[in-house]
Amino acid sequence: MEEKRLKYYKMHHDLQEQIRLGELRSGDRVPSENQLAAAYQVSRQTVRKALAILEQEGYIYAVHGKGTFVSERVRPEHKSQNIAVVTTYLSDYIFPRVIQGIDEVLTAQGYSILLKNTRNSRSQEARCLEELLQKDIDGVIIEPSKSQISCRHLHLYERLEEYGIPYVFIQGCFDQMEDKPQVLMDDCRGGHLITKYLLDTGHRDIAGVFKADDIQGQNRHRGYVQALQEAGVLYDPDKVIWFHTEDRKVHPQEGIRRLISKGTRLDSVVCYNDQIAMQVIPTLTARGIRVPEDISVTGYDNSYMAIGGGFQLTTIVHPQEKLGEMAAQLLLSLLHGESLGPEERKILIQPELVVGNTTC
Repeated sequence: MEEKRLKYYKMHHDLQEQIRLGELRSGDRVPSENQLAAAYQVSRQTVRKALAILEQEGYIYAVHGKGTFVSERVRPEHKSQNIAVVTTYLSDYIFPRVIQGIDEVLTAQGYSILLKNTRNSRSQEARCLEELLQKDIDGVIIEPSKSQISCRHLHLYERLEEYGIPYVFIQGCFDQMEDKPQVLMDDCRGGHLITKYLLDTGHRDIAGVFKADDIQGQNRHRGYVQALQEAGVLYDPDKVIWFHTEDRKVHPQEGIRRLISKGTRLDSVVCYNDQIAMQVIPTLTARGIRVPEDISVTGYDNSYMAIGGGFQLTTIVHPQEKLGEMAAQLLLSLLHGESLGPEERKILIQPELVVGNTTC
């Protein structure tokens, strides 16, 4: 009896999970009673009991003579006034001010925010979306994790759409979803702008440190390459250091040390962001290299980290609160059912250069 009960629970749980994760979708036919009885080695009576409970829970419905099918999720008629905000980090770097911008706009419209973070993990992002699909929310603002890598959980975004829950990407977007609503920095232009500034001030041996697993890093690198090509400076892949989320605290410094040890000619370093720039500077000074007299260093984002240790980075302005506000306004437009053109659905914020004392 206990073994039968365990098989019944497993069958109920398995079917529930397949529906929840989108493996069985709205309108799909559920395996027949005979198929389930054979698969779980239980009687058809036990199968009927499990299916009856799933039907009571609203997961499935039966059509006489045709079989049992997955239900559409029943959305409440009322609006919950809850918005989920999912970022890679919550308390680090630029994220508190981005969230502040989102909060100011949505709170003024009577919404409450549910905060989630993924720590830039794709599996954690999938878990966050699975949790949110079970909650009563009206919309989602999300920064995708490792946006340079193909998304493996597109079905969860499709389920948001099936359930009528609009979402807006910030900071980056997966290639497969480039037509979705988004608010981004024009990172290619930003990388071009800051590299061109170095070129215009006489630098020619320009190293780059870029993040490999998000689209921001790829686009900043692309702008860096374009600026070099326009100036007639040969792109040298050996002067480019790529790092990933998991090695961001170690690999940029190791890469700079390796270039210096090899005697690579350098007069400047373009860094993925301010955080990396503030790792590169002490790595150089520990080798007796002066910044900016010997090597100029640039950042990106104009964050609170752009000032420290007597340095004020030459960097690109990231309108952190403004980006959050724009994302919230875009989501509100979607919630109100407004018809938006391509330029209104995909907002590109133009970069601005700030010159500090880390370049000369």
